[in-house]
Amino acid sequence: MGDVAMTVPVLLALTQQHPEIKITLLTRGFFKPMFSQLPNVTVFEADIKGKHKGVLGLLKLYKELKALKIDAVADLHNVLRSNILKMFFKSTRIPFIQIKKGRSEKKKLTAEKNKLFAPLKTTHQRYADVFKELGFNIKLNNANLLSKENVSDTTQDLIGKDTKKWIGIAPYAAFSGKMYPLNMMEKVISILNVTNTYKILLFGGGPSETEQLNKWATTYENATSLAGKVSFKEELAVISKLDVMIAMDSGNAHLAAMFAIPTITLWGVTHPYAGFYPFVQKEENALTADREKYPLIPTSVYGNKFPEGYENAMKTISIDSVVEKITELTN
Repeated sequence: MGDVAMTVPVLLALTQQHPEIKITLLTRGFFKPMFSQLPNVTVFEADIKGKHKGVLGLLKLYKELKALKIDAVADLHNVLRSNILKMFFKSTRIPFIQIKKGRSEKKKLTAEKNKLFAPLKTTHQRYADVFKELGFNIKLNNANLLSKENVSDTTQDLIGKDTKKWIGIAPYAAFSGKMYPLNMMEKVISILNVTNTYKILLFGGGPSETEQLNKWATTYENATSLAGKVSFKEELAVISKLDVMIAMDSGNAHLAAMFAIPTITLWGVTHPYAGFYPFVQKEENALTADREKYPLIPTSVYGNKFPEGYENAMKTISIDSVVEKITELTN
């Protein structure tokens, strides 16, 4: 989801700076609400678990895309499925430009020996480079972001209609190496709850996550869990209205950044230098693990690999520092 969300500001800049082009966006249907505000963008749903599953399914997808009479393909993912599509497109004269992920640079950044600890090109810029190669230069520093969306009456009733500031908290990530300890996050929630000045909105998905978030919502009167209670479209509307979002190095950080919401990100064994920092967020909003204690950070790009002992890296981000940053941004 994070990779898809990072395309939004780039595509928005592309459509605003090149209004003459039409974009057909190939992605999963679930992600469609992200692109509702983008002009000249039509979402083509990839049914990768149904009719587009497997090589034969991708062949069918290729024929469907070719029938649209597209002029070029910008592959912003460069994975097995898109490489198979590229193979099919070789039989045509349609340009097929793929993202250069900088794998060798990222390997040096995450190396245990001879680590080259330096900021890499952002993923947003890598996306923009694909369009540049197709002849569409994009100035990302001129990019606008999405407007706030309307929250439905049903969702508003769930959250409440007081005047407290809305603090979003998305405590989960795909891998444990980049997830703040839940007991420490609960302490953050407890401190915020006592002030009685914030509405704490909890984001997550899946049975175990939903169960945990519901427990917090039951325990703390100013907390509300949205997990499993609203649609993804409604979640985006709520995120667009937040005063601050607290998230890991994960998709929710990028969803908030799409709407220019001040976003505090917590980084464990990953690091902003890998290029996945939320779009145009201030550098000081990233709270990172202590590299003096854990000098091998980042140990991997996605947080799925780390040496023994590094599972506690996140604990070096103090509870007080998280609360202080929230207070700073809300005041």
